[in-house]
Amino acid sequence: MGAGAGPAAQPGLEEVLFVCCDGLSGLGDEITGTWPDTTVQTCVVHLIRRSLGYASYGDRKAMAAGLKAIYTACDADAAYAALADFSGTALGKKYPAAVAVRERARDRFIPFLEYRPALRKVLYTTNAIESFNREMRKVLKTRTQFPNDDSVAKTLWLAILDAEEKRPGSARSRPASPRRSGTRCRG
Repeated sequence: MGAGAGPAAQPGLEEVLFVCCDGLSGLGDEITGTWPDTTVQTCVVHLIRRSLGYASYGDRKAMAAGLKAIYTACDADAAYAALADFSGTALGKKYPAAVAVRERARDRFIPFLEYRPALRKVLYTTNAIESFNREMRKVLKTRTQFPNDDSVAKTLWLAILDAEEKRPGSARSRPASPRRSGTRCRG
């Protein structure tokens, strides 16, 4: 850093508000060590998978249904109550290690419960990010060489556009609506 240069002169992120990660040990601590005001959320889908990993195949569907009350709770207190209720059920008693997964992840699980349900759908999992990264790796893996950095950027940009077209609910993936074309259906 040059003389007189402050933190604003450093490249990179200055502030991160919310991070959803897969629960790797130490990752949340590293994030909050770098950005102390960041809210760290453990991916709910990863927690569900981890809990279901302790159940027999025949019990997984019932366990998933029982765990749903925890991650769809209206707030942290309701989530704690739902976890206590689940731990008292036959499945909770049969698989205490699955309950322990939730208890260990408690502080990193509840942050998204502070948000409205519509926003929770975006914050609760890393699946969209993982899917996007997988698509980008697949595009780059099929090509063995790039003549320059611009060709890599262009290839990734085109892949992003292609992924956007395939994404459900995107404007590009929807057929033209009769209402948009000026004709009205009367019923």
